Amino acid sequence: MSPADPAGAGAGEGCETDRMPVLDPNPQNGQKKMLLVFGTFFAIFVIIAVIATLASP
Repeated sequence: MSPADPAGAGAGEGCETDRMPVLDPNPQNGQKKMLLVFGTFFAIFVIIAVIATLASP
């Protein structure tokens, strides 16, 4: 184990839950829709922020 290992002492040595992915590489249909909705919200928020920044004096 290296000193910079955030998993702590002994994690991964015979442990079943070593490192789980944050996002599922093959999400189900409902998860795809949810990710699409959240991505759209974020994109709209970014576009509004850019327009507001350019329009401010």
